[in-house]
Amino acid sequence: MKNFRNKRILVTGGAGFLGSHLCEKLLAADEGANEVICVDNFYTGSKENIAHLADNPRFEIIRHDVTFPLYVEVDEIFNLACPASPIHYQNNPVSTTKTSVHGAINLLGLAKRVGARIFQASTSEVYGDPQVHPQKEDYWGHVNPVGIRSCYDEGKRCAETLFFDYWRQCQLRIKVVRIFNTYGPRMHPNDGRVVSNFIMQALTDQPITIYGDGSQTRAFCYVDDLIEGFLRFMATPDEVTGPMNMGNPGEFTIAELATLILEITGSKSELVYEPLPGDDPTQRCPDIGLAKKTLGWEPKVPLRKGLTRTIEYFEQIVRQK
Repeated sequence: MKNFRNKRILVTGGAGFLGSHLCEKLLAADEGANEVICVDNFYTGSKENIAHLADNPRFEIIRHDVTFPLYVEVDEIFNLACPASPIHYQNNPVSTTKTSVHGAINLLGLAKRVGARIFQASTSEVYGDPQVHPQKEDYWGHVNPVGIRSCYDEGKRCAETLFFDYWRQCQLRIKVVRIFNTYGPRMHPNDGRVVSNFIMQALTDQPITIYGDGSQTRAFCYVDDLIEGFLRFMATPDEVTGPMNMGNPGEFTIAELATLILEITGSKSELVYEPLPGDDPTQRCPDIGLAKKTLGWEPKVPLRKGLTRTIEYFEQIVRQK
């Protein structure tokens, strides 16, 4: 067993929304003993997200696309590389599928070669438009394999298959987490996701666009809570593989989210309604019983508090424009 101090940790997608927060937490952990290698092709990631880490001597940035093999020596791998918003992953769906599938193959091969523990950031999208509510890890999902969201949904499902086949066939040490809607500072302002959309529209006095009638539900988890779950999961014994749901089981309608953002921002934006996009799920809420039992983890940040912090971040972006 390798020493868990002075670890060299690879984070793919490390300049993205979640990846940058993870890099930050990893550098601060273990009294600052970790070395972190951030890998990103900067398709959706941003150098600004990690600029405050650049002077840390234990932090390294590599521009690289995970669809090509990567040759580094590391103790742990967090694979977060993949566009995660519909606007970005539907822009080049073939590339999105390649990132999930070829990326998983390359990183699993790396983990096998160097004997690293490897973490896969999967998604609640593997459940599709679920017919079971809330979603537990043993639910196999209701996914359209040929729809406009399939590049992301099916790419992540295939990546999970690869992870568990490497675990069974090669005894690789894997951790697979299924992430539900997460929000917070460093979200891309134009990523098309509901929280960033609503906040930017509210702050610029544009109409807030609700797709459908606003009755569809989501469960919103603040980024700090999610990253704490990642770290706890990665520190579990090897027999704890997942898949494990991580998200906030508190469920809100899209209309409720819009109303709350209007209240916090004091915006006078009006609500406008547009048709629901294809394959957009009507309900999405995690059962986090496994994470509670295994990790002693559950989200702590209430939606109003998390939205207030996120709005403060987006206010800075608006002021800079």
